[in-house]
Amino acid sequence: MLCGLMGLPPGVGAQEVGGAKLPGERHAKPLTEQEKVLHALNRFTFGPRPGDVEAVESVGVQRWFEMQLHPERVDDSAYQVEMGQFPAMGLAEDQLLERFPSGAVVRQMSRQGGSVPGDPVERAIYADAEAVYAVKVENKAAGGANGAAADGGMLPMVAAQSSPVSDAPPETPYEQVEMILELGPGERFGRLVAMGPEQMLGFREAVKGKDRVRLMAGLAPAQREAVEAMVESPERVVATEDMQMRLMRDIDSKRQLQAVMTEFWLNHFNVYLRKNEQEPYMLPGYVQDAILPHALGKFEDLLVATAKSPAMLMYLDNWESIGPDSQAAGKVAAVQAARPNGKIAQKLPKGINENYGRELMELHTLGVGGGYTQQDVIEVAKCFTGWTIVRPYAAGGVRAKFGPEGTQGEFVFDPKRHEPGSKVVLGHVIPEGGMNEGLEVLHILATSPATAHFISQELAVRFVSDNPPAVLVNRMAAAYRKSGGDIAAVLTAMFKSKEFWVPGVYRAKVKTPLEFLASAVRASDATVTNPLPLVQAMDRLGMPVWGMQTPNGYGWTAEDWVSSNGLLSRMNFALVLSGNKVNGTVTNWAGVLGGPAEASAATERELEGDLLGQSASERTRAAVMAEFGNPTAQAQAAAGFNMQPAGKDANKASTGNGGLMRAAVVQPAKPNEAPLDTMAGLLLGSPEFQRR
Repeated sequence: MLCGLMGLPPGVGAQEVGGAKLPGERHAKPLTEQEKVLHALNRFTFGPRPGDVEAVESVGVQRWFEMQLHPERVDDSAYQVEMGQFPAMGLAEDQLLERFPSGAVVRQMSRQGGSVPGDPVERAIYADAEAVYAVKVENKAAGGANGAAADGGMLPMVAAQSSPVSDAPPETPYEQVEMILELGPGERFGRLVAMGPEQMLGFREAVKGKDRVRLMAGLAPAQREAVEAMVESPERVVATEDMQMRLMRDIDSKRQLQAVMTEFWLNHFNVYLRKNEQEPYMLPGYVQDAILPHALGKFEDLLVATAKSPAMLMYLDNWESIGPDSQAAGKVAAVQAARPNGKIAQKLPKGINENYGRELMELHTLGVGGGYTQQDVIEVAKCFTGWTIVRPYAAGGVRAKFGPEGTQGEFVFDPKRHEPGSKVVLGHVIPEGGMNEGLEVLHILATSPATAHFISQELAVRFVSDNPPAVLVNRMAAAYRKSGGDIAAVLTAMFKSKEFWVPGVYRAKVKTPLEFLASAVRASDATVTNPLPLVQAMDRLGMPVWGMQTPNGYGWTAEDWVSSNGLLSRMNFALVLSGNKVNGTVTNWAGVLGGPAEASAATERELEGDLLGQSASERTRAAVMAEFGNPTAQAQAAAGFNMQPAGKDANKASTGNGGLMRAAVVQPAKPNEAPLDTMAGLLLGSPEFQRR
């Protein structure tokens, strides 16, 4: 039945179908005023929440759109308070590394030593991380005989007499865990910080399942982060919070157009979470400093900000690029000549790197066919030599010797790495000028007519249709050129164009997995207290957060996302969500419906209007009415969703081998006790809800 509801051949499983088409209906009549409101909300937000339609109707679509173009005018204080649960994300990169050391930092301190943090919490985090690393080294030396301990630090708790936690410890580790769990939050946290690293290794193994939830109960956000760093790993805390913060902006920020455009630019200027151990520490600054402030501003400002961002410099390797005739290259050559067979030669800067120069023109500005050549790529790469990062890894070592001074992790221009002489880019002579050479290249690219067209085309595909009319793209490109690349002006030109409002584009866009998940959570008026299970759900929906490995980012068209397996995954998630089977996310169907309600034909019609904004097709309605009473529908969906293959590297990216203690994707499946939940879930998974 679920296959039939999604438009797939009845009785055919996802693995038996090579692909699928998402059914839709042509909208021929001019849009009504309410449909215009829905159209605007579906394109410029991550989907309406209950009451949004009425709110936009009360002020008018035009005024609402203009307010969204100026996010500073939209009160988002509730979202800011909500994000207080991630205090680590407010730290500068060097502070983040100091409190939650990366794997590279832990390895270096274990091998070479270093100063131990004075703060007792940080000292405990470092000691526990080094203990886990020591176990891995020991097991590797022993031939991996204790693989479980190597992967997760799973060792028995040390003998009771060595424990500083209690003067009279219980006889078994599990009794000791129970004793700690029964303590109040403050005392519990103190006991965990006071644990020796060997004891913490055993504690990590002994506390499992629901006990991990109890372990976190009542802890302040900073305490929770510290416990997760000790019980899991400090690096994983940073990576998971990167993903949770990104997803929660889309779901809960009232500055929805800014959130949509932030997501658009994060995809356009894609970076990959798992590039290396250092990348996660650079992502908070990438969002807050490079993308978010410029998401609705001038494209050139955005382009410069991303070019200087340590996250982009690391991802596309420009931070290592040095000119072949630069001072640094001469120093490298001298070191290599003195020690031609030494290991140090493998760690030296490797010369000029073309990655950023190529992607800058192909993906960020001009686009394929934008008129550049391979020689232009080389010349651009030369202009950006010296754009680097201050000591991106732990202090000391060969990289630090060849790098400039400054605050660890910050962007810096190093003239010693820069290739001297003038360059020629796209026919423009770039005189020798150090860092100004790169800025001049960015200006040339940002003001190019090819860039105006390329950016306008991408925006039109995201907001209008998979194949936007050329006349619309040209009008948007003209607005780009006239305004000096003002993104808000381009969006306004699109908003005011008749092509944006024609019936043929109404509900013509298929939602990406991110748009589907965020819109489902918003439509169900859900409260999210733990977004990590939603992050994991994105893995299973095939669009891991920060998970696109290649620089081209995820696609915006139906062709990229419509498949039988993908659609069934969406249906399973919809049922799991609607039945409150996602840990940390609670739906509010009474709020959606304006009060308590029973599952009935009348309620189903009301839910159609609330969730879809329109009447469902007869096929969808018949399927929902036939299936909502199935006592095992949600249980089957929960099992099916858990069995769906995760995206590439998804589990590693989000939770590692064991997953953070708050990370269970779904609660245990039970027979359906609330047909209304199933009815709502079937509508969220319906073909109509997959379109925006």
